[in-house]
Amino acid sequence: MEAAEHRRRLVSLAYPVYCELLAGVTAGIVNMVWVARLGGSAVAAVAVATNVENLLLGVILVAGSGTTVLVARARGAGDRAAMRSAVRGGWALWALVTPVVALGGYLCREPLGHLVLGGGSSDSLPLVTGYFAIALPGIAVFFATNVVDGILKGAGDTRTPMKLALLANGLILGLDPLLILGCDLDVRGAAIATVLGRTGALVCGLAALHRNDVLRRAAQAALDRTGSLGADVRRTAATGLPMSADFVARMAGALALVAVVARIGVSEVAAYGIATKAMYVATMAFYAVRQAAAIRTAHLLGAGRDERRVIGRQVVLLAGSLAFTAALVLLAAGPWIMRAFGSEGAVAEAGALYLRCLGPYLVLLACFIALGGVFEGSGGSPALARITVCGVTLQLALAYGLSDAGLPGICLAMALAMALQCAAIAGMYRRTGHPRVTDRGSRRLKIAVAKPGSGSPDNRVA
Repeated sequence: MEAAEHRRRLVSLAYPVYCELLAGVTAGIVNMVWVARLGGSAVAAVAVATNVENLLLGVILVAGSGTTVLVARARGAGDRAAMRSAVRGGWALWALVTPVVALGGYLCREPLGHLVLGGGSSDSLPLVTGYFAIALPGIAVFFATNVVDGILKGAGDTRTPMKLALLANGLILGLDPLLILGCDLDVRGAAIATVLGRTGALVCGLAALHRNDVLRRAAQAALDRTGSLGADVRRTAATGLPMSADFVARMAGALALVAVVARIGVSEVAAYGIATKAMYVATMAFYAVRQAAAIRTAHLLGAGRDERRVIGRQVVLLAGSLAFTAALVLLAAGPWIMRAFGSEGAVAEAGALYLRCLGPYLVLLACFIALGGVFEGSGGSPALARITVCGVTLQLALAYGLSDAGLPGICLAMALAMALQCAAIAGMYRRTGHPRVTDRGSRRLKIAVAKPGSGSPDNRVA
């Protein structure tokens, strides 16, 4: 298959994912805009609660990402029973994880509020607790939406998740002023609006699953050819856990880096926080390419076609080009970007300097993240997660040692650690062309796909 066709398909898969990720960030911004009218304590409460929710996203990625890869493989193999097993495993894992997080979070909402606020008394504590009382039980909806998105993406449909995210945002945008100000529910209104908006999107997402032809045929696969539920859950967890660990490691590393930046000064901490949010606009594009690469790789491997080397080259070119463009924008428009976020004085100056120094790190990060999608789709996620954990640890050590150079030293530490991660993943990528590695991976894949449905022609997708 020609490189141009791979590139076209990757772009068609990636851009809806990027819009979906942007929509997720926009939902938080919408809440913050309306809550800002209630004062600084309310803003702090919502900001802290949102960070907790972002961290919890790593939990459900075990089900969402694992289901995406397994459904894509089964779709490529044309095995309806395997696809049915992948979907069933995703929902079963959701049913196991959600009560622990939702109920446990609700019961521990006050200690959790103390923890995320740094302990002690605070005007924000009652607000955070009130937000958690609604948002943590409502996490069940958020988790279910993630599983729905994972199933649809595995089936090759990335546009519907984008539309669902936009629908949720539209509902939140309309409900926020009504519940926060109109009903005088303060930050609880923001939590209710978010849960209701996501619930509306979830209902539409479940309807989309029912209408999807590929998934509907898979649901009709013969039950006697489907493996045990326990095996489905274990397969989904084994596939998704490394991806979840990779995400959580990066989130934890970003939070720990704040403590290192704090050694430099208060202005630098504020600048780092604002500049990081601006950087997310670029990094979300890299993760969109990564998801597209995982879906494409898994689908083709399921069909018995090993195109990993070609796909890897295309995603590196695509993500690298996006990163280079973003680096030029940050270099030229750093001061204006900081002012757009309301910063001024020393904070704006430090943030502009940080953004101008990010270029090398961004390009390296883009290549690593995008190429990681190839390994996610082919079962190489455990090694990828180990590289990420080692890279984050090294980054923190280097950042501590170079922090005397200010934010440019932090950028240098990030770039050096990412260069080593790129070297490691490049070594893995070169080995994908070795005949013995490819054959062994192909055998594992065939066994994984064949287990639920035994490869029967009756279970193949038309």
